[in-house]
Amino acid sequence: MKILVCISNVPDTTSKINFTEGDTKFDSSGVQFVINPNDEFGLTRAMWFKEKQGATVHVATVGLNTAEPTMRKALAIGADEAIRVDMEPTNGLSVATQLAKLIKEDSYDLIIAGRESIDYNGGMVPGILAAQLNYNFVNTCIGLEIDGNKVTATREIDGGKETLSTKLPLIVGGQKGLVEESDLRIPNMRGIMMARQKKLNVVAPVEANTGSSDLAFEKPAPKGAVKLVEANNLSELVDLLHNEAKVI
Repeated sequence: MKILVCISNVPDTTSKINFTEGDTKFDSSGVQFVINPNDEFGLTRAMWFKEKQGATVHVATVGLNTAEPTMRKALAIGADEAIRVDMEPTNGLSVATQLAKLIKEDSYDLIIAGRESIDYNGGMVPGILAAQLNYNFVNTCIGLEIDGNKVTATREIDGGKETLSTKLPLIVGGQKGLVEESDLRIPNMRGIMMARQKKLNVVAPVEANTGSSDLAFEKPAPKGAVKLVEANNLSELVDLLHNEAKVI
């Protein structure tokens, strides 16, 4: 079985986010980048298939050379090969188009992508990939078992879980639950040394329709000051909720 794990290079959630050029561009200076958490769950599950079923695991990203440390981490975790499409990932449609080209060229059986990235939270890429390739698709996947060509997948739905039966080739939009947080892997020294010898292929992008573009970004409004009310002053609390907060 040949698996491709799609990786997004995203800002760490502890990073301070700013914008430049009149709030039209993301300012990456001083920002620490990491593997998108939803993708990391998928990568860990792919490693299980490699160790238990002898699968080959490749990782791919659409990004500039600043994404290479993240790809090297994926290789250190245990992926066999990495591919970087040399393009800034500004749009879900164009990213999916680049990944679809890679998949067509190498005929992967299973493609695992995060259900969404934590930077733009678009949630578009796995579904667009499935539509472009005409592959089976399971989104919000929290469980995945494969026996030959047969797949049993569990996905999260409103109010519960749903278990599905399908076949390869398959695209999965993974998330927490595909593996537990305690199962996530930290590269060890041996993995880091081996990653230096593994292939990290850089390929040119193909022309792709973007479909949309970002006009501007805006940070959430800062929270207002907290106003404290004495515990025995119920009338003041009611007055503030009614006249100031306007919630009653």
